[in-house]
Amino acid sequence: MHQGTGYLSTRQRRLAWLGFLLAAVQAPVSAKLVSDDSWLFSLCVALMVATVIIADDAARRRPADARPTE
Repeated sequence: MHQGTGYLSTRQRRLAWLGFLLAAVQAPVSAKLVSDDSWLFSLCVALMVATVIIADDAARRRPADARPTE
């Protein structure tokens, strides 16, 4: 049984992980340094990138011959 391919290429996947880590680290740092709530934007970006990474993982783990449910 072959595994399915994901939505992201290997390079895009690495960049997504890098972006997630940078945004996740930047949010608490800016929350400490900045008096307004602009750090929430970094948190939202990190959550959106994490969602894409999770969706790519799910697509990669699905067998290649399985059809997505509609």
